[in-house]
Amino acid sequence: MQPGEFFFQLTPERVLEAVESAGFEPSGHCTPLNSLENRVFDVRLEGGEHVVAKFYRPGRWSQRQIQEEHDFLGELVTAGIPVCAPVALLNGHTIDQVQEIHYAIWPRTGGRSVDEFTDEHFQILGRLLARIHNVGDTRTQSERPPLNGRTYGLDCLAYLEESAMLPAGLQTRYRAAVEEVARNFERLAEDVPVHRIHADCHIGNLLSGNDGWFFLDFDDFCVGPAVQDIWMLAPATDDRGRYERELLLEAYRQFRPFEDHWLQLIAPLRALRYIRYAAWIARRWEDPAFPEAFPQFGTEEYWEQETLDLEQELRRFGRAGADESTERAGQPQEELTNKDFFWDWEEDQSPKNG
Repeated sequence: MQPGEFFFQLTPERVLEAVESAGFEPSGHCTPLNSLENRVFDVRLEGGEHVVAKFYRPGRWSQRQIQEEHDFLGELVTAGIPVCAPVALLNGHTIDQVQEIHYAIWPRTGGRSVDEFTDEHFQILGRLLARIHNVGDTRTQSERPPLNGRTYGLDCLAYLEESAMLPAGLQTRYRAAVEEVARNFERLAEDVPVHRIHADCHIGNLLSGNDGWFFLDFDDFCVGPAVQDIWMLAPATDDRGRYERELLLEAYRQFRPFEDHWLQLIAPLRALRYIRYAAWIARRWEDPAFPEAFPQFGTEEYWEQETLDLEQELRRFGRAGADESTERAGQPQEELTNKDFFWDWEEDQSPKNG
């Protein structure tokens, strides 16, 4: 059986066998958790405690790239930062394989997703995020592709074109928009420092419980600008969104500097996320879960809307790449929600790890 076929056909029996071979004693209770990119399961052990088994999608990350994520999480735990890190397995490492599929075991973290954040929440998260970035800044190189205009923009465009996903009538417009987004990002990011970041730091990857906040799911971790994690915690484009980012940054700056002009990257980063989103779905289309989750993907209407969204973002930040703080006072701004940015977001968020 090929790795991809095994991945698509992961059954509770195979999950329990992998957990047992890693040195644990599963009771037989195994429940799948919400995850499109990887396969994630809650497993109850004989002693009554629960662990989370995460099976990495084959072909996405090498073992070295996964290990780098685990090492970063270990550094954060050592620094006293509340993240969920994988546990050591029977082989002495945090990664094992079954049928050439990498997997890891994580403690189940208690808590819940928070729908509405208070000012105090943003201040707490701003301080925690600065501490994460302080650890991340101890290394600015990575085995993983960095977040930039090529990896999140032009490479995604190339895949979409090569895979014939784009309708012929929209190829020119879509390409022009992607290329302009990438150019603007590279120009505005020229003097912005980069380091290891979460990169997918939205509120669905946070849990709040009796022990405080926990940051989850560093699967997209990479080297990039700090503002990527800032805007994803406070993504709205209206006045409320700007106020929330101000709260985050006020607290963030208690532990780490942040220059105001780095905020110019928010609009191009948002546009790059749209592009990467489309390529992500296209790359996963052979997974039976994706056509079911995204029934409109690939239609003429879908690509027309994608192109219009990118063109709207280009108008939002302008060809001069204006800072969000320079937007005309009093101009109405469309309020965007998690669903506009986070394609793995679901209304009924279950606690998840890894």
